[in-house]
Amino acid sequence: MPTLIDGKKTSEQIKTEIAARVEEIKAEGGKIPHLAAVLVGNDGASQTYVGAKVKACEQVGFESTLVRLEETVSEEELLRVVEDINQNPSIDGLIVQLPLPKHISVEKVTNKIKPQKDVDGFTPANVGRMTLGWPAYVAATPYGIVELLKRYNIETSGKHCVVIGRSHIVGSPMSILMARNDYPGNCTVTLTHSRTKNLPEIARTADILIVALGKPEFVTADMVKEGAVVIDVGIHRVDDASKKSGFKLIGDVKFNEVAIKASAITPVPGGVGPMTIASLLYNTLLAAERKIYP
Repeated sequence: MPTLIDGKKTSEQIKTEIAARVEEIKAEGGKIPHLAAVLVGNDGASQTYVGAKVKACEQVGFESTLVRLEETVSEEELLRVVEDINQNPSIDGLIVQLPLPKHISVEKVTNKIKPQKDVDGFTPANVGRMTLGWPAYVAATPYGIVELLKRYNIETSGKHCVVIGRSHIVGSPMSILMARNDYPGNCTVTLTHSRTKNLPEIARTADILIVALGKPEFVTADMVKEGAVVIDVGIHRVDDASKKSGFKLIGDVKFNEVAIKASAITPVPGGVGPMTIASLLYNTLLAAERKIYP
């Protein structure tokens, strides 16, 4: 059996470490980290995600502020809310939950967020700093993956890493992080996507395969080299009459058949997912302690 890379367990360890640091900050009379989240509209998944982030803040002793706005809010008003938070010295980190309504430009909103408070790591300033290898807030999911590789002592130097998926949130930053002169890193990286020719053949050359394509069970055993490390970023809800809930969660990787060939693999759920919030909390702690932007 492969090593099961347990994101749930690792995320709890990280939260415990962050909570301990918050207690030290309190004892030193320092400022408690404060995260603000902006939620636009009533999307069920977005409400769940934001609720989990607020709950996680409570868990580690952070202060949190949730700003709820109607689906019909104007772009101008949302930008004004973001600027108010930018200017509020008591707030260290700011996230605007995606997706946004179609009448609002994600690009404009992202650009409005002050880089010093951009704990999601989406602003051009932080993406650029990450690319250059400078101190930066790294997007939460890629950072979570890097931390899993580190904490499971997975060798990356000189390995061939294939990333499937080129999104700005996961695939593209992941390819940069794995190529950097760092640990985890120093890989030879191939970034692939839905239009890549001979994708199965390329995937089979990977020592480390990171799958963030957004297609349920896309990666099958015939696409995986014996002994590869497989990181599954996907999460999909599919009908399952055998479950009490009527559904089950699956990833971008066909877990049961790929696990037989892999040396290590992340499950879905309980793999990469829990690490995302832990990473967001870590970035907020860095922001509060002015570790990235002194």
